[in-house]
Amino acid sequence: MASFSSIGVGLGGNVDVNALIQASVDAVKLPISRTNGLNDQAKFTQSKISTFGQLKSMVSTLQTAASKLTSVTGWNAVSVASSDSSAVSATAIGGTVETNFGVEVQRLAKAQLSTSAALQPVGGKLGAGTLKLEVGRWDAGGGGAFTASDSVVGLDITVSANDTLADIAGKINGSNGSVTATILTDASGERLMLRSKATGEESGFRLSATDADGQYADGAGLSRLATGMATDYGANALATINGFEVTSPTNTFANAVAGVTFKAEKVTTAAVQITVTKDAAAVKKNIEDFVIAYNAANQALSDLTSYDQATKTAGLLQGDSTAVALQNTLRNVVQSLSSSTGAFRTLSDIGVGVIKGGDLSIDSAKLDTALNDPAALKALFLGADGHESATDGVAEKIKAATSKMLDSDGFFAAKDTLLQNALKRNAKEIERINDRADSTETLLKARYTALDSRMSQLNALNAYIAQQVNTWNKSSG
Repeated sequence: MASFSSIGVGLGGNVDVNALIQASVDAVKLPISRTNGLNDQAKFTQSKISTFGQLKSMVSTLQTAASKLTSVTGWNAVSVASSDSSAVSATAIGGTVETNFGVEVQRLAKAQLSTSAALQPVGGKLGAGTLKLEVGRWDAGGGGAFTASDSVVGLDITVSANDTLADIAGKINGSNGSVTATILTDASGERLMLRSKATGEESGFRLSATDADGQYADGAGLSRLATGMATDYGANALATINGFEVTSPTNTFANAVAGVTFKAEKVTTAAVQITVTKDAAAVKKNIEDFVIAYNAANQALSDLTSYDQATKTAGLLQGDSTAVALQNTLRNVVQSLSSSTGAFRTLSDIGVGVIKGGDLSIDSAKLDTALNDPAALKALFLGADGHESATDGVAEKIKAATSKMLDSDGFFAAKDTLLQNALKRNAKEIERINDRADSTETLLKARYTALDSRMSQLNALNAYIAQQVNTWNKSSG
């Protein structure tokens, strides 16, 4: 509040007008500042918004965990082992048939590398003209006829009379084409080294020059770059699988064995055995992750809706019916029956039981036994038919329930809208009260100023009268 130090002069200087005005303004603002007032209510609402945001994240994590148990790919997880991963590493997608095969690597993939003859003087100008870089394939593994690619457009580099080898390399690299350029300098002079960005026979290149002087055999001008280049041609990786030859433009073989991708790390002298088996450990981990995600959400809801008798402290959402309903929904689903007609119909049948407080616990020995019957275990989580289209498995029910909560018009969206609207109403009420306080301050200032002015006039009149009386008394004496 602004200070009105001049007010009060007419009142004799004994009245603290600023304090009176401040007290009146504070009284108007009391609904904002008092305990459990509008400021406290705003903070409480903000805390709820933040808390429901955290709960939403936990439910989303639970949904993700449940989704892994509703995915056929998740149930078809496989593991891949290599007898020498330093030579051949491998991965496989879910559902790949269990298999074993031997891989021998005869050659790694490489990129074409071409280096020009040494040029003198170092840093000298080469002459005007045009360089053309074409991407394609050299026949006979290199050194044969060159066939330009239909899918990659050739690169034309215009060279001016003042360009040096470094300028030319910069233009090649600046074109962001399929070839990189580097300058090598030794006792013989400087050389242009060109390398394909990709490995394999189809990523070769050819450099040709159009010399401005029209002379290509005089050992001068731009044509010197393309004449007499030393080339190490690109090559595909070469391997055999159980004796059958396969090639790849890179060291990764993605299509040679269905579902399996293996990578040649180095040339081998003996076959490396690749083994693909069903991965029960991955399924078990998916179940464990589901339990962890569920317990995190359940514990958070329990803490937030609880009341501690010893400390007389209530959780932030204690008494919030929607939070209690959320927890009950999740608990009911994990304790529901699956439509499976197999050996397992409830989570407790596989060693996943409910303990005090509503958390889930895992009996590892019982779960390991259940993993020996993958079809029945999958049916428990996906439903009777054991397919992703089912809706009556335990995991499918969790996924459906959490999806409903997380939808754009679901539980969390509705709760957030409700709380955000409450926050807006709170802000408007604070604004209304502050406006009222400002009006009160302005009104009181005007009233006290007018009163002070009137009192000053009366004090002046009183002083004048006293002076006149005193003069009359003196004249009468």
